[in-house]
Amino acid sequence: MISTYRKYGALGGLLLAAACQRATYPTAKAADTTLAAPVAAPPVVAGVSRELAEFRKQTITRVAYDLRLAVPGSKADPVRAEETVRFRLRDARAPVQLDFKGQASQLHTLTINGQPATIDYRQEHLVLPAAALRVGDNEVKISLDAGDLSLNRNADYLYTLLVPDRARTVVPVFDQPNLKATFALALTVPPGWKTVANSRWAGTDSSKTVQYIPSDSISTYLFSFAAGKFKRVTQQVNGRAMNFLHRETDSAKIRLSMPVIFRLHGEALSFLEKYTGIPYPFQKFDFTAIPDFQYGGMEHVGNIDYKASSLFLDEGATKDQLLARQNLIGHETAHMWFGDLVTMQWFNDVWMKEVFANFMADKMNPEASAGPAQLLKFVTDHYPAAYAVDRTAGANPIRQPLENLQDAGSLYGNIIYHKAPIMMRQLELLMGEQPFQEGVQEYLKKYAHGNATWPDLITILDAHTPADLAAWNQVWVNQPGRPVFDYELPAGASQLVIRQHAEDGSERLWPQQFRVLAMYPSGPVEIPVNMTQREVTVPLPTGKGTPRYVLLNSQGLGYGVFPVAPQAADHLASLADPVARASTYIALYENMLAGRGLAPRPLLDRYLAQTTSETNDLNIKLLTGQLSAIFWQFLKPAERTALAPAMEKALWQAMLTQQKPGEQKLYFKAYQSIALTPAAQKRLYQIWQTQKAPALVKLTEDDYTALALALAVRDYAAPQPILPQQLARITNVDRRQRLEFLMPALSSDVAVRDQFFNSLKDEKNREKEAWVQSALGYLHHPLRQATSEKYLPASLDLLQEIQQTGDIFFPAGWLQATLGSYQSPAAARTVREFLAAHPAYNPQLRNKLLQAADDLFRAEKLTM
Repeated sequence: MISTYRKYGALGGLLLAAACQRATYPTAKAADTTLAAPVAAPPVVAGVSRELAEFRKQTITRVAYDLRLAVPGSKADPVRAEETVRFRLRDARAPVQLDFKGQASQLHTLTINGQPATIDYRQEHLVLPAAALRVGDNEVKISLDAGDLSLNRNADYLYTLLVPDRARTVVPVFDQPNLKATFALALTVPPGWKTVANSRWAGTDSSKTVQYIPSDSISTYLFSFAAGKFKRVTQQVNGRAMNFLHRETDSAKIRLSMPVIFRLHGEALSFLEKYTGIPYPFQKFDFTAIPDFQYGGMEHVGNIDYKASSLFLDEGATKDQLLARQNLIGHETAHMWFGDLVTMQWFNDVWMKEVFANFMADKMNPEASAGPAQLLKFVTDHYPAAYAVDRTAGANPIRQPLENLQDAGSLYGNIIYHKAPIMMRQLELLMGEQPFQEGVQEYLKKYAHGNATWPDLITILDAHTPADLAAWNQVWVNQPGRPVFDYELPAGASQLVIRQHAEDGSERLWPQQFRVLAMYPSGPVEIPVNMTQREVTVPLPTGKGTPRYVLLNSQGLGYGVFPVAPQAADHLASLADPVARASTYIALYENMLAGRGLAPRPLLDRYLAQTTSETNDLNIKLLTGQLSAIFWQFLKPAERTALAPAMEKALWQAMLTQQKPGEQKLYFKAYQSIALTPAAQKRLYQIWQTQKAPALVKLTEDDYTALALALAVRDYAAPQPILPQQLARITNVDRRQRLEFLMPALSSDVAVRDQFFNSLKDEKNREKEAWVQSALGYLHHPLRQATSEKYLPASLDLLQEIQQTGDIFFPAGWLQATLGSYQSPAAARTVREFLAAHPAYNPQLRNKLLQAADDLFRAEKLTM
């Protein structure tokens, strides 16, 4: 029988084109030389419509921005801007729209090709009249007050974050990824401030303005600068000068982290230059650590921004934290090639840059290349997060449609960051490592400094493999969902029968490869499986008899819901391979949620027993995370109370039996999360009060702050209020401000909490999104839900506004922090009533809500 993977002539080519969905844009080359521009201009509508973007791509080339910004000392005063936009027009018969999401009052003067012009501002666009334009080169000068929405202004620093369409919130631009441009920036800032931008420093003029040479040609979402009271550290790494700006004040973290941060960037650059065959393609390579940055990192050309706490680690950091930092640095560095050098044509393919960044980061971990740590990191990071979306009624495919860039933020989420790398790894398994790498190198060279689509890449990869990528792409990339597996192992059988069916009942098949572990009295035997059909027969080793049981997906790379034999669930400690244990933990949890395996309490009992023997820190993190989720969300309150003493005892004992500080700390954090009895809370209070960590555990200032917050949400009756005492202990100004923001959300006074929640209805009070999400987590903690459930209707009503005013991850973060711990029928009813009352709700936001509410709906059933 011919495999469903194999090519089948011209028909295969037709299926490939259909499955990939035809690219909207011509290739980077063709876009500059073909397609006569239409005379009729697209309508002026809010956002950046696909119609407008296509029209401009056909008519506009050679874009350059010259931008002068004057940042005042007071955050209350506007940032003054002088902007020059240069571009070439192929056809000047239609008006040109510059994107600007601001107020008309911010725009002061406009000059077009040397002549003053009337400002025509409407529907988030500055419209340039055709009469003032000409075929060929045009120059537009604008004076304005820059928009603050994405300048992230603080008292003594600011930074831009312009993905996906936020450049237009600062100044007028052509805010679409396939109109790349150069940026020449000049910054006037208060005395003592340091600055950094995409390009090299050009000097400081007589007005004390810092100037930068024109940047490389980049998409507008990658334009970036930061300015403020930062410390600058410069080091030479492999012959390249790197500058690092930061605000960290913890001398121990700085001493331990600084050499590693520079080294990891150097190693990532070396790996990527070798893998891609392309030297680092931009002017410079700097990076900045931002307190409470909205993301882990952002790949701005020439200046990567990071969340400071992700880079600066202390001596008690776990292996998971160290690997996470290494993967984050690898991820953002990989973007220099995947996303920055070659950029998507339109944000429906934003996942392409993210999947390659994650995929490359997973490849480049040198310390783990000879062992299971990086594979274990891949499994524990990606699979639970992907399943958390793909199992829901709001699941979305990897590649999603997008008609207006104002909705692009809703495309981001666990599917593109976690399912997509799983998909890419399966694609590499299908093609083979070398053909896959050769295809990727061809893709990067062909589209360097330009734009490309997923079909462009698939066309190239298809030429490097005999496999048919059409049907494979259709199910993995263009559709949501996952398969469910079952198997038969009759007594005395010499073969194993494995079946796959779609969780949603459709006829889809996910072609994939994974391994099965057959457990014999003489020891385990691993067997490869190539799942090319809905049912495959796998021969068992001859001469060994029937295995006691089999463990499907023992290396964790298969995607779907895999059954777990009762013998495996009852003897987890007998699985010597940490990856096999991780895969089993994930499968047990997914089966519990699906109602086809162990119920919550029996599974929790298995997990508690496993804490006596689980010593791998990545698995401890996974195991204790699942334990905490079951405890708080899938047990009834009375069951929780009855179980708490035994659970606290088990976690404390597990902590004491560990041999390393990092592993002890993970069990201590789990104990802190669970602590419900007065005895446990008193123990935590004494640790906090004396600042003496138990056993080998090492706690930092951040850890003691988290401990104080955990006690406060439990209304622990301390002689003196805990949070004001903790605030007095904190010396770092950024961390002090964070705790000050959180304190009202943890007040024992319901009226104070009500006032805090109502304050979030004002956009200005949601500027620090990481702070808001942390506060919501405490506000809606299971111990506070009797008084917080009333916030749910208003929280849902705010969602559309949050999407319009917040950064890309904020809508999902808002929903998860709000709904993530509820289990009551009343909370579930609130969500259902909201959906029923809004039948025409934004489909992407509807999906985000269904994703965030999935555990709530399942908890409602599982706790009945």
